[in-house]
Amino acid sequence: MGASVFAGAAFWDKAASGTRTQGLFRLDAGSNDWQAVTVGLPDPVEVRCIARRGADTVYVGTQVGPYRSTDGGANWTLMELPGSPGPDTVVWSILPLDDGGLLVGTQGTLIYRSDDEGASWRLLNVPLPAGAVQMGFPLRVIRLTADPGNSKEIYAGLEVGGVVRSLDGGETWRDISAGLMEYVEKDAFKSRIGTDQDQEGMMDTHSIAISPAKPGTVFLANRMGLFRSPDKGDSWAFMDVGRFSPLTYARDVIVSPHDPNTLFAALSVAALSDEGSLYRSTDLGETWSRFDSGVSMESTLMNIGPSPSSPDRVYCAARRGQVFGTEDGGATWRTLPLPDGVSGVYAVDSA
Repeated sequence: MGASVFAGAAFWDKAASGTRTQGLFRLDAGSNDWQAVTVGLPDPVEVRCIARRGADTVYVGTQVGPYRSTDGGANWTLMELPGSPGPDTVVWSILPLDDGGLLVGTQGTLIYRSDDEGASWRLLNVPLPAGAVQMGFPLRVIRLTADPGNSKEIYAGLEVGGVVRSLDGGETWRDISAGLMEYVEKDAFKSRIGTDQDQEGMMDTHSIAISPAKPGTVFLANRMGLFRSPDKGDSWAFMDVGRFSPLTYARDVIVSPHDPNTLFAALSVAALSDEGSLYRSTDLGETWSRFDSGVSMESTLMNIGPSPSSPDRVYCAARRGQVFGTEDGGATWRTLPLPDGVSGVYAVDSA
């Protein structure tokens, strides 16, 4: 498929009246027009995550479970989870593992593992972190990542439940949110929007990432900003991205697939806002500078999709339907709004 870009949208309770909060779209190389790619997907489809294995195998998480395409998105097949369809088969994260396994995180704190490309699944035993809070939406496994230096070391970010870790490929899990909870003792890290609990902001995990340049070091994006653990989540340090950016609500953090010292971060005002920004660090988060230029992000920046095939290609997506992309390493950018008034964008991925 060449340099294709995918974007997915799903239900968002704050979406404006008349907008469309569902869909999966693909932008092909050399095109400025998005095409719906939904053959085999439920109608309507809600897409909250996108992952790849190799050039042509693409996975998406939908409201009824994970789907797989082996032809670059032209056709899709359901990899049915136990109990599907049901409230706990809403998929928020997918992680293809180097050993051929596949992890799927859903609504609640459920993580499933398959070792046969979705023909069968095992429900893993994941604890509910001590600091987890109950808001107006169910907890969800919003991000799964493995240490590039050891694929058995797996981390799961829970919104709004902190972080859990497995050191044995998912067989056993441990809550590693205690170091994050320590910050709640300071007024600057107390945040409550939907509950009466001050730890709400610190537990509001959005993304986690690990660089091959520093195995065992975990980067975390949450409501309160960016954090780093040097010891697999046993302790956490505030990265204070506010020294470099006026926007500090962190929705995504990604390691460049081409330079292990380069990180990208999606920074905005809040979950519901009229401003977003894409920042880049070339020294593993020690310093940051704004990476997007010449575009106007009119809502919260949600996701970042650096290309695994080209270091110059980076795409990102904002909540109300704007997608932004550079093909020349950030020198120039173009704005590519999704069609039909699509809103509630949760995922973007570029080849």
